[in-house]
Amino acid sequence: MSLTLRVLAGLVAGFVLGTALTRMPASAAGPIIAASAVAGAIFINLIRMTVIPLVASMLVASIGGAAASGALARVGLRAIASALVLLAAAAVTTIAIAQPVLSRVAIDAGAVAALRAQAAGTGGQASTATPTLGRWIVDLVPPNPVKAAADGVMLPVIVFAVLFALALAKVDAARRNPALNAIDGVAAAMQRLVAAILTLAPIGVFALAVPLAATLGASAAGAVAVYIVLVVALTLFVGAVFLYPVGILLGPLPARTFFSYCAPAQAVAFASRTSLAALPVMVESAERVNLPPLVSAVIVPLAASLFRLGAAVAQPVGVLFLARLYGIALGPTELVAIVFAVVLTSFAVPGIPFGSIIAMVPVLNAVSVPVEGIAILLAVDTIPDMFRTTENVTGSLVLAAIVAPKRPA
Repeated sequence: MSLTLRVLAGLVAGFVLGTALTRMPASAAGPIIAASAVAGAIFINLIRMTVIPLVASMLVASIGGAAASGALARVGLRAIASALVLLAAAAVTTIAIAQPVLSRVAIDAGAVAALRAQAAGTGGQASTATPTLGRWIVDLVPPNPVKAAADGVMLPVIVFAVLFALALAKVDAARRNPALNAIDGVAAAMQRLVAAILTLAPIGVFALAVPLAATLGASAAGAVAVYIVLVVALTLFVGAVFLYPVGILLGPLPARTFFSYCAPAQAVAFASRTSLAALPVMVESAERVNLPPLVSAVIVPLAASLFRLGAAVAQPVGVLFLARLYGIALGPTELVAIVFAVVLTSFAVPGIPFGSIIAMVPVLNAVSVPVEGIAILLAVDTIPDMFRTTENVTGSLVLAAIVAPKRPA
Protein backbone atom coordinates (compact mmCIF):
# COMPACT_ATOMS: atom_id res chain seq x y z
CA MET A 1 0.00 0.00 0.00
CA SER A 2 1.34 3.44 -0.92
CA LEU A 3 2.25 6.01 1.73
CA THR A 4 -0.67 8.18 0.61
CA LEU A 5 -3.19 5.39 1.18
CA ARG A 6 -1.64 4.50 4.54
CA VAL A 7 -1.83 8.13 5.67
CA LEU A 8 -5.44 8.37 4.53
CA ALA A 9 -6.22 5.11 6.37
CA GLY A 10 -4.62 6.58 9.50
CA LEU A 11 -6.79 9.68 9.23
CA VAL A 12 -9.99 7.67 8.77
CA ALA A 13 -9.13 5.33 11.65
CA GLY A 14 -8.33 8.28 13.89
CA PHE A 15 -11.57 10.04 13.02
CA VAL A 16 -13.56 6.83 13.65
CA LEU A 17 -11.91 6.24 17.03
CA GLY A 18 -12.14 9.89 18.05
CA THR A 19 -15.83 10.04 17.14
CA ALA A 20 -16.46 6.81 19.06
CA LEU A 21 -14.70 8.23 22.11
CA THR A 22 -17.25 11.05 22.28
CA ARG A 23 -19.83 8.41 23.21
CA MET A 24 -17.72 6.88 25.98
CA PRO A 25 -17.43 8.02 29.61
CA ALA A 26 -14.75 10.66 30.16
CA SER A 27 -12.90 8.35 32.53
CA ALA A 28 -12.41 5.82 29.75
CA ALA A 29 -11.94 8.19 26.81
CA GLY A 30 -9.66 10.70 28.55
CA PRO A 31 -6.51 8.51 28.80
CA ILE A 32 -6.82 7.41 25.16
CA ILE A 33 -7.19 10.98 23.95
CA ALA A 34 -4.28 12.12 26.13
CA ALA A 35 -2.00 9.34 24.88
CA SER A 36 -2.91 10.12 21.28
CA ALA A 37 -2.21 13.81 21.84
CA VAL A 38 1.27 13.00 23.17
CA ALA A 39 2.09 10.75 20.21
CA GLY A 40 0.78 13.39 17.82
CA ALA A 41 2.86 16.09 19.49
CA ILE A 42 6.00 13.98 19.06
CA PHE A 43 5.26 13.57 15.34
CA ILE A 44 4.73 17.31 14.92
CA ASN A 45 7.96 18.07 16.80
CA LEU A 46 9.85 15.71 14.50
CA ILE A 47 8.63 17.77 11.56
CA ARG A 48 9.32 21.07 13.32
CA MET A 49 12.92 20.17 14.08
CA THR A 50 13.67 19.75 10.37
CA VAL A 51 12.04 22.92 9.08
CA ILE A 52 14.69 25.56 9.75
CA PRO A 53 17.72 23.57 8.52
CA LEU A 54 15.73 22.24 5.56
CA VAL A 55 14.39 25.58 4.34
CA ALA A 56 17.57 27.55 5.04
CA SER A 57 19.91 25.03 3.39
CA MET A 58 17.69 24.60 0.33
CA LEU A 59 17.37 28.36 -0.15
CA VAL A 60 21.12 28.92 0.15
CA ALA A 61 22.01 25.95 -2.07
CA SER A 62 19.48 26.76 -4.80
CA ILE A 63 19.82 30.56 -4.91
CA GLY A 64 23.56 30.57 -4.27
CA GLY A 65 24.20 27.87 -6.84
CA ALA A 66 22.06 29.48 -9.52
CA ALA A 67 23.53 32.94 -8.94
CA ALA A 68 27.07 31.58 -8.78
CA SER A 69 26.68 29.69 -12.07
CA GLY A 70 25.72 32.90 -13.82
CA ALA A 71 22.36 31.51 -14.87
CA LEU A 72 20.42 34.21 -13.09
CA ALA A 73 22.65 36.92 -14.51
CA ARG A 74 22.27 35.63 -18.07
CA VAL A 75 18.50 35.60 -18.06
CA GLY A 76 18.44 38.95 -16.27
CA LEU A 77 16.18 40.52 -13.75
CA ARG A 78 13.12 39.88 -15.90
CA ALA A 79 12.99 36.18 -14.98
CA ILE A 80 13.41 36.87 -11.25
CA ALA A 81 10.91 39.71 -11.24
CA SER A 82 8.40 37.70 -13.28
CA ALA A 83 8.62 34.75 -10.89
CA LEU A 84 8.12 36.94 -7.82
CA VAL A 85 5.19 38.82 -9.40
CA LEU A 86 3.50 35.58 -10.49
CA LEU A 87 3.88 34.04 -7.02
CA ALA A 88 2.66 37.16 -5.22
CA ALA A 89 -0.28 37.61 -7.59
CA ALA A 90 -1.33 33.97 -7.18
CA ALA A 91 -1.09 34.20 -3.38
CA VAL A 92 -3.02 37.48 -3.20
CA THR A 93 -5.74 36.20 -5.55
CA THR A 94 -6.05 33.01 -3.51
CA ILE A 95 -6.36 34.86 -0.21
CA ALA A 96 -8.92 37.30 -1.63
CA ILE A 97 -11.17 34.41 -2.68
CA ALA A 98 -10.46 31.81 0.00
CA GLN A 99 -10.82 33.99 3.09
CA PRO A 100 -14.51 34.91 2.63
CA VAL A 101 -15.35 31.33 1.61
CA LEU A 102 -13.66 29.77 4.63
CA SER A 103 -15.19 32.35 6.96
CA ARG A 104 -18.54 30.70 6.20
CA VAL A 105 -17.38 27.24 7.29
CA ALA A 106 -19.29 26.45 10.48
CA ILE A 107 -17.08 25.36 13.39
CA ASP A 108 -18.55 25.01 16.88
CA ALA A 109 -17.18 27.71 19.22
CA GLY A 110 -16.66 25.22 22.02
CA ALA A 111 -14.72 22.94 19.70
CA VAL A 112 -12.52 25.85 18.61
CA ALA A 113 -11.71 26.68 22.24
CA ALA A 114 -10.86 23.04 22.92
CA LEU A 115 -8.61 22.84 19.86
CA ARG A 116 -6.71 25.95 20.91
CA ALA A 117 -6.28 24.56 24.41
CA GLN A 118 -4.91 21.32 22.96
CA ALA A 119 -2.47 23.22 20.75
CA ALA A 120 -1.25 25.25 23.72
CA GLY A 121 -0.86 22.10 25.77
CA THR A 122 1.31 20.41 23.14
CA GLY A 123 3.52 23.41 22.49
CA GLY A 124 1.62 24.76 19.50
CA GLN A 125 1.69 28.33 18.43
CA ALA A 126 -0.76 30.68 20.10
CA SER A 127 -2.29 33.72 18.54
CA THR A 128 -0.51 36.92 19.45
CA ALA A 129 -1.34 40.60 19.24
CA THR A 130 -1.04 42.01 15.75
CA PRO A 131 2.17 44.03 15.34
CA THR A 132 2.19 47.33 13.51
CA LEU A 133 3.28 47.22 9.87
CA GLY A 134 6.43 49.16 10.70
CA ARG A 135 7.34 46.76 13.50
CA TRP A 136 6.69 43.78 11.22
CA ILE A 137 9.01 45.19 8.52
CA VAL A 138 11.76 45.92 11.06
CA ASP A 139 11.48 42.42 12.48
CA LEU A 140 12.14 40.92 9.04
CA VAL A 141 15.81 41.90 9.47
CA PRO A 142 17.13 39.77 12.35
CA PRO A 143 19.73 41.41 14.61
CA ASN A 144 20.70 37.86 15.56
CA PRO A 145 19.76 35.21 12.95
CA VAL A 146 20.88 32.41 15.28
CA LYS A 147 18.46 33.62 17.96
CA ALA A 148 15.69 33.96 15.36
CA ALA A 149 16.29 30.34 14.34
CA ALA A 150 16.33 29.20 17.98
CA ASP A 151 13.04 31.03 18.57
CA GLY A 152 11.51 29.44 15.47
CA VAL A 153 10.84 32.85 13.88
CA MET A 154 11.00 31.83 10.25
CA LEU A 155 10.63 35.02 8.19
CA PRO A 156 13.85 36.63 9.48
CA VAL A 157 15.65 33.31 8.97
CA ILE A 158 14.43 33.17 5.37
CA VAL A 159 15.52 36.76 4.72
CA PHE A 160 18.97 36.00 6.15
CA ALA A 161 19.27 32.81 4.07
CA VAL A 162 18.44 34.67 0.85
CA LEU A 163 20.90 37.48 1.59
CA PHE A 164 23.59 34.99 2.60
CA ALA A 165 23.05 33.02 -0.63
CA LEU A 166 23.40 36.14 -2.76
CA ALA A 167 26.56 37.16 -0.88
CA LEU A 168 28.03 33.66 -1.19
CA ALA A 169 27.53 33.81 -4.95
CA LYS A 170 29.94 36.77 -5.05
CA VAL A 171 32.76 34.90 -3.29
CA ASP A 172 35.55 33.53 -5.50
CA ALA A 173 34.92 30.03 -6.80
CA ALA A 174 37.75 28.38 -4.85
CA ARG A 175 36.05 29.24 -1.54
CA ARG A 176 32.44 29.38 -2.72
CA ASN A 177 32.17 25.91 -4.25
CA PRO A 178 33.19 23.92 -1.15
CA ALA A 179 30.71 25.95 0.92
CA LEU A 180 27.92 25.37 -1.60
CA ASN A 181 28.75 21.67 -1.77
CA ALA A 182 28.58 21.39 2.02
CA ILE A 183 25.28 23.29 2.20
CA ASP A 184 23.86 21.23 -0.65
CA GLY A 185 24.87 18.13 1.31
CA VAL A 186 22.99 19.45 4.34
CA ALA A 187 19.92 20.09 2.16
CA ALA A 188 20.09 16.56 0.74
CA ALA A 189 20.48 15.06 4.22
CA MET A 190 17.53 17.06 5.53
CA GLN A 191 15.37 15.85 2.66
CA ARG A 192 16.32 12.27 3.54
CA LEU A 193 15.47 12.92 7.19
CA VAL A 194 12.10 14.42 6.29
CA ALA A 195 11.37 11.47 4.01
CA ALA A 196 12.19 9.10 6.88
CA ILE A 197 9.95 11.02 9.28
CA LEU A 198 7.13 10.88 6.76
CA THR A 199 7.20 7.09 6.91
CA LEU A 200 5.74 7.61 10.39
CA ALA A 201 2.99 9.82 8.98
CA PRO A 202 0.23 7.17 9.14
CA ILE A 203 0.83 6.76 12.89
CA GLY A 204 1.27 10.49 13.47
CA VAL A 205 -1.86 11.38 11.51
CA PHE A 206 -3.85 8.74 13.38
CA ALA A 207 -2.63 10.09 16.72
CA LEU A 208 -3.48 13.66 15.78
CA ALA A 209 -6.86 12.77 14.30
CA VAL A 210 -8.15 11.07 17.46
CA PRO A 211 -8.29 14.18 19.69
CA LEU A 212 -9.30 16.32 16.70
CA ALA A 213 -12.33 14.14 15.94
CA ALA A 214 -13.15 13.82 19.63
CA THR A 215 -13.26 17.61 19.80
CA LEU A 216 -14.88 18.53 16.48
CA GLY A 217 -16.95 15.45 15.74
CA ALA A 218 -18.64 15.25 12.33
CA SER A 219 -17.98 18.93 11.54
CA ALA A 220 -14.31 18.07 10.91
CA ALA A 221 -15.18 15.95 7.87
CA GLY A 222 -17.30 18.74 6.38
CA ALA A 223 -14.55 21.32 6.91
CA VAL A 224 -11.94 19.05 5.28
CA ALA A 225 -14.22 18.54 2.26
CA VAL A 226 -14.54 22.32 1.87
CA TYR A 227 -10.75 22.63 2.01
CA ILE A 228 -10.18 20.03 -0.73
CA VAL A 229 -12.80 21.52 -3.05
CA LEU A 230 -11.49 25.04 -2.46
CA VAL A 231 -7.85 24.12 -3.16
CA VAL A 232 -8.74 22.33 -6.39
CA ALA A 233 -11.14 25.05 -7.55
CA LEU A 234 -8.67 27.86 -6.86
CA THR A 235 -5.84 25.98 -8.56
CA LEU A 236 -7.96 25.61 -11.69
CA PHE A 237 -9.12 29.23 -11.44
CA VAL A 238 -5.61 30.68 -11.16
CA GLY A 239 -4.44 28.52 -14.06
CA ALA A 240 -7.33 29.33 -16.37
CA VAL A 241 -7.98 32.97 -15.51
CA PHE A 242 -4.48 34.11 -14.64
CA LEU A 243 -1.68 31.88 -15.95
CA TYR A 244 -2.96 31.16 -19.45
CA PRO A 245 -3.77 34.81 -20.28
CA VAL A 246 -0.39 35.94 -18.92
CA GLY A 247 1.47 33.29 -20.93
CA ILE A 248 -0.40 34.07 -24.14
CA LEU A 249 -0.44 37.87 -23.88
CA LEU A 250 3.13 38.36 -22.62
CA GLY A 251 4.80 35.46 -24.41
CA PRO A 252 5.69 34.92 -28.07
CA LEU A 253 3.28 32.02 -28.73
CA PRO A 254 -0.24 32.28 -30.19
CA ALA A 255 -3.03 30.77 -28.11
CA ARG A 256 -3.34 27.49 -30.03
CA THR A 257 0.42 26.88 -29.90
CA PHE A 258 0.56 27.81 -26.22
CA PHE A 259 -2.07 25.19 -25.33
CA SER A 260 -0.18 22.47 -27.20
CA TYR A 261 3.08 23.69 -25.62
CA CYS A 262 1.69 23.15 -22.10
CA ALA A 263 -0.47 20.03 -22.50
CA PRO A 264 2.14 17.20 -22.69
CA ALA A 265 4.02 18.23 -19.54
CA GLN A 266 0.75 18.86 -17.71
CA ALA A 267 -0.37 15.29 -18.40
CA VAL A 268 2.88 13.88 -17.02
CA ALA A 269 2.75 16.14 -13.96
CA PHE A 270 -0.86 15.25 -13.17
CA ALA A 271 -0.16 11.52 -13.33
CA SER A 272 3.24 11.51 -11.58
CA ARG A 273 2.67 14.30 -9.01
CA THR A 274 6.25 15.52 -9.48
CA SER A 275 7.47 18.47 -11.52
CA LEU A 276 10.89 16.92 -12.11
CA ALA A 277 9.33 13.88 -13.79
CA ALA A 278 7.80 16.29 -16.30
CA LEU A 279 11.07 18.17 -16.89
CA PRO A 280 12.20 16.25 -20.01
CA VAL A 281 8.79 16.85 -21.60
CA MET A 282 8.95 20.53 -20.61
CA VAL A 283 12.34 20.93 -22.29
CA GLU A 284 11.12 19.09 -25.40
CA SER A 285 8.03 21.31 -25.56
CA ALA A 286 10.14 24.47 -25.29
CA GLU A 287 12.39 23.27 -28.09
CA ARG A 288 9.42 22.17 -30.22
CA VAL A 289 7.89 25.66 -30.20
CA ASN A 290 11.32 27.19 -30.93
CA LEU A 291 11.89 29.06 -27.68
CA PRO A 292 15.50 30.31 -27.49
CA PRO A 293 18.07 27.73 -26.32
CA LEU A 294 18.84 29.87 -23.28
CA VAL A 295 15.22 29.51 -22.22
CA SER A 296 14.91 25.77 -22.82
CA ALA A 297 18.35 24.98 -21.37
CA VAL A 298 18.40 27.36 -18.40
CA ILE A 299 15.01 28.82 -17.53
CA VAL A 300 12.97 25.62 -17.85
CA PRO A 301 15.24 23.43 -15.65
CA LEU A 302 15.63 26.20 -13.07
CA ALA A 303 11.90 26.82 -12.99
CA ALA A 304 11.10 23.11 -12.66
CA SER A 305 13.52 22.87 -9.72
CA LEU A 306 12.69 26.11 -7.88
CA PHE A 307 9.45 27.68 -9.12
CA ARG A 308 6.37 26.30 -7.32
CA LEU A 309 3.40 28.39 -8.35
CA GLY A 310 1.00 25.71 -7.14
CA ALA A 311 2.33 26.21 -3.62
CA ALA A 312 1.35 29.89 -3.85
CA VAL A 313 -2.25 28.70 -4.19
CA ALA A 314 -2.33 25.67 -1.89
CA GLN A 315 -0.37 27.09 1.05
CA PRO A 316 -2.52 30.20 1.62
CA VAL A 317 -5.66 28.04 1.51
CA GLY A 318 -4.11 25.64 4.01
CA VAL A 319 -3.09 28.44 6.37
CA LEU A 320 -6.50 30.15 6.18
CA PHE A 321 -8.26 26.80 6.68
CA LEU A 322 -6.24 25.94 9.79
CA ALA A 323 -6.67 29.47 11.14
CA ARG A 324 -10.43 29.03 10.77
CA LEU A 325 -10.26 25.61 12.41
CA TYR A 326 -8.43 27.06 15.42
CA GLY A 327 -10.53 30.22 15.56
CA ILE A 328 -7.62 32.57 14.85
CA ALA A 329 -8.49 35.89 13.23
CA LEU A 330 -5.95 37.04 10.65
CA GLY A 331 -5.70 40.77 10.06
CA PRO A 332 -4.08 42.68 7.17
CA THR A 333 -0.59 42.37 8.67
CA GLU A 334 -0.91 38.59 8.97
CA LEU A 335 -2.22 38.33 5.42
CA VAL A 336 0.79 40.29 4.16
CA ALA A 337 3.03 37.96 6.16
CA ILE A 338 1.38 34.94 4.52
CA VAL A 339 2.05 36.33 1.04
CA PHE A 340 5.65 37.19 1.91
CA ALA A 341 6.36 33.80 3.50
CA VAL A 342 4.64 31.84 0.71
CA VAL A 343 6.60 33.66 -2.01
CA LEU A 344 9.94 32.88 -0.39
CA THR A 345 9.27 29.39 0.97
CA SER A 346 7.91 28.28 -2.41
CA PHE A 347 11.52 28.30 -3.62
CA ALA A 348 12.43 25.82 -0.85
CA VAL A 349 9.71 23.21 -1.32
CA PRO A 350 11.51 19.84 -1.06
CA GLY A 351 11.10 17.46 -3.95
CA ILE A 352 9.50 14.73 -1.86
CA PRO A 353 5.90 13.59 -1.29
CA PHE A 354 3.93 16.17 0.74
CA GLY A 355 6.77 18.67 0.19
CA SER A 356 4.45 21.67 -0.09
CA ILE A 357 2.73 20.74 3.17
CA ILE A 358 6.05 20.45 5.01
CA ALA A 359 7.12 23.82 3.57
CA MET A 360 3.89 25.30 4.94
CA VAL A 361 5.20 25.07 8.52
CA PRO A 362 7.20 28.34 8.29
CA VAL A 363 4.14 30.09 6.88
CA LEU A 364 2.01 28.85 9.79
CA ASN A 365 4.67 29.94 12.26
CA ALA A 366 4.83 33.37 10.63
CA VAL A 367 1.20 34.06 11.59
CA SER A 368 1.08 32.03 14.84
CA VAL A 369 -1.25 29.31 13.57
CA PRO A 370 -0.74 25.90 15.26
CA VAL A 371 1.03 23.41 13.00
CA GLU A 372 -0.75 20.39 14.50
CA GLY A 373 -3.50 20.72 11.91
CA ILE A 374 -1.17 19.87 9.02
CA ALA A 375 -1.89 16.21 9.81
CA ILE A 376 -5.25 16.71 8.11
CA LEU A 377 -3.64 18.40 5.11
CA LEU A 378 -1.09 15.59 4.80
CA ALA A 379 -3.79 12.95 4.88
CA VAL A 380 -5.96 14.47 2.16
CA ASP A 381 -3.18 15.82 -0.06
CA THR A 382 -3.40 13.31 -2.92
CA ILE A 383 -6.03 15.10 -4.98
CA PRO A 384 -4.80 18.66 -4.25
CA ASP A 385 -1.24 17.54 -5.03
CA MET A 386 -2.18 16.32 -8.52
CA PHE A 387 -3.61 19.73 -9.37
CA ARG A 388 -0.86 21.60 -7.50
CA THR A 389 1.90 19.79 -9.40
CA THR A 390 0.17 20.49 -12.70
CA GLU A 391 0.00 24.15 -11.69
CA ASN A 392 3.71 24.10 -10.86
CA VAL A 393 4.54 22.82 -14.34
CA THR A 394 2.15 25.27 -16.01
CA GLY A 395 3.70 28.14 -14.06
CA SER A 396 7.21 27.10 -15.10
CA LEU A 397 6.18 26.95 -18.77
CA VAL A 398 4.47 30.34 -18.50
CA LEU A 399 7.61 31.82 -16.92
CA ALA A 400 9.71 30.42 -19.75
CA ALA A 401 7.32 31.84 -22.35
CA ILE A 402 7.16 35.36 -20.95
CA VAL A 403 10.95 35.54 -20.57
CA ALA A 404 11.42 34.56 -24.22
CA PRO A 405 11.54 37.53 -26.60
CA LYS A 406 8.48 38.39 -28.67
CA ARG A 407 8.63 37.19 -32.26
CA PRO A 408 8.32 39.77 -35.02
CA ALA A 409 4.82 40.00 -36.50
